[in-house]
Amino acid sequence: MQSEPFITNDAIVFGILMLCLGIVFYTESRKTGFFPKFYKYVPALLMCYFLPAIFSSFGIISPETSQTYFIASRYLLPASLVLMTLSIDLKAIFNLGPKALIMFFTGTVGIVIGGPIAILLISIFSPETVGGADFDAVWRGLATLAGSWIGGGANQAAMLEIYEFNPEKYGGMVMVDIFVANIWMAILLLGIGKRKKIDKWLKADNSAIDALQEKVQKISEKTTRNPSVTDSITILSIAFVAVGIAHFGAEYIPTFLKNNFELVADPKSALSSFGSGFFWLITIATIIGVSLSFTKAKSYEGAGASKLGSVFIYILVATIGMKVDLSGILENPGLILIGIVWMTIHAILLIVVAKLIRAPFFFLAVGSQANVGGAASAPIVAAAFHPSLATVGALLAVFGYVVGTYGALLCAELMRIVSVG
Repeated sequence: MQSEPFITNDAIVFGILMLCLGIVFYTESRKTGFFPKFYKYVPALLMCYFLPAIFSSFGIISPETSQTYFIASRYLLPASLVLMTLSIDLKAIFNLGPKALIMFFTGTVGIVIGGPIAILLISIFSPETVGGADFDAVWRGLATLAGSWIGGGANQAAMLEIYEFNPEKYGGMVMVDIFVANIWMAILLLGIGKRKKIDKWLKADNSAIDALQEKVQKISEKTTRNPSVTDSITILSIAFVAVGIAHFGAEYIPTFLKNNFELVADPKSALSSFGSGFFWLITIATIIGVSLSFTKAKSYEGAGASKLGSVFIYILVATIGMKVDLSGILENPGLILIGIVWMTIHAILLIVVAKLIRAPFFFLAVGSQANVGGAASAPIVAAAFHPSLATVGALLAVFGYVVGTYGALLCAELMRIVSVG
């Protein structure tokens, strides 16, 4: 990726991202011609993700010089979680049953065992790719991937501290993380467009998910009205006051915990995730949204609360797509191959378990993203099924932060055992 893209002004970058979204939604709305056939097989959400990646890959824009992803993930994501959760029925979420957790932990296990298996397989024909000694050892760098793919950024940082991988080579691991994880997310989004066929093959029972969607739909229909300016301002007020409260908590809670609990302050500790501001930002925003669902704020679903939340989510998707450099596979093919094998093992295990327990594709996709993508992308995948399901993705992703370091430590030690050189 170019260090200096053609466009560095974020106002222009944001305009390009909105142009991409506008093109996708306009073409997706067409009823005749080429586009209805195209979108029958390719979800619009995937294109919202792919078009910015093209601009980034050609060096026109770059996530390295743009703050659009930071703004979208820190402001629009928590706002969307609040708005999409206003109409949620917490009891109905619990009625989804244990399959969501089973698929989440299956995804975790897939990452834990996928790393060492990938090293073993690649070492057969390319031992130098998985070799290295001391702090240059590849397995140490892959430990940071395990932290990211089970939990998130805080867990990834913890693994870097614990295993002290050479910082000069860390950029290669970040490239693998971004490239492989985002390609996998694209595959999941593609699968959403074929979810009925996939669920039929899995022999999945979708009744609980359908019941939840139907409940939210009824609330929306019951309270539907043409939103006034007052309604729109009130919805935005609810969203961004909640974001402000979440940021306040995310600023002071980690500081308090780090100052009073050594295990949280220690970046090598498995509890260091509780010192992450982003962890608390997502957690608090979700709690506020769920709490408001028990109040009259629920009625603003009829004025388009979740639709506005969906707009924020699509903007976030575009900023995530910008992080994908499609030419990245050429920079370090060996490491990329390890990542692809690793993610394939994760996917195969999820498919096998989903088939065995007849879990819907929704649980497979969200259980995977709650591990691999974390709080920034699990709600996106969940909301792609239905806006009311975004909360499921957020809750599982927060859970991923908690177990991320433990799972990554186990994965790292297994990779240490099987590594060559």
